Amino acid sequence: MSVSDDLFKSSVFTPVNGFTSGVEGPAVDKAGTIYAVNFGKQGTIGQITPTGQASVFVELPEGSIGNGIRFNKAGDMFIADYPKHNILKVVMGTKKLSVFAHEARMNQPNDIAIDSKGRLYASDPNWKENTGNIWRIDTDGKVTLLEANMGTTNGIEVSPDNKKLYVNESAQRKVWVYDLSASGQVSNKRLLIEFPDFGMDGMRCDATGNLYIVRYGKGTVAKVSPAGKVIQEITLTGQKPTNIAFGGKDGRTAYITLQDQGNMETFRVDTPGREWAMQQK
Repeated sequence: MSVSDDLFKSSVFTPVNGFTSGVEGPAVDKAGTIYAVNFGKQGTIGQITPTGQASVFVELPEGSIGNGIRFNKAGDMFIADYPKHNILKVVMGTKKLSVFAHEARMNQPNDIAIDSKGRLYASDPNWKENTGNIWRIDTDGKVTLLEANMGTTNGIEVSPDNKKLYVNESAQRKVWVYDLSASGQVSNKRLLIEFPDFGMDGMRCDATGNLYIVRYGKGTVAKVSPAGKVIQEITLTGQKPTNIAFGGKDGRTAYITLQDQGNMETFRVDTPGREWAMQQK
């Protein structure tokens, strides 16, 4: 079977219930190791080999629980710690863990995205009120509110050219796109796509700018063009995907976390992930 024959066909990657129902935030380091939060119990970061062997990488401080994970070009790991309103930083070689940024005004930092300059962007939902914000976290840890009084902000991502910021609102089923300036400001908010049913959670761009959006409750991943058109939808085994990341030797392996299965699935794609391509430079 050639590689092209098995594109977009999802298969189970890690054993069911190896993670808690809080499984989230998949991210892949430069070496190809996959990470996700809440392996075995809440408050951990799990690491998974490319063959699917999972173990605990670090335990977070008491009371901290991770959600989104991203890596910068230096290879440092950043974790959205939602109960403590923190962005945590892990120096990978030593596993030294520190509070990189703290913002008491946050509801709960949820998913994070990173641009080519190493600045982070965090979605910040208030699930009870169906509202949310977007924050920028600069490389010195300074936190800036970019947009308030949105819907339930959740998945967030930067385009490959660093000129657009995407954020979705789970309860409202809308994906918004902003122009992103060189200094990390947002403007010209407009609707990219609105779904008629089910929820959304995490999302990631491929290197050509297509957006992969996990459809929570529908059990699919929607591949959406930069123009806001659904190119295709990939069916998963689980029904409640929470997030997606790209890795593998060529950046064309997608890893998806699933709340209802407490595990990860994987499928092959046709174009490498944006962040994988960034890491190769």
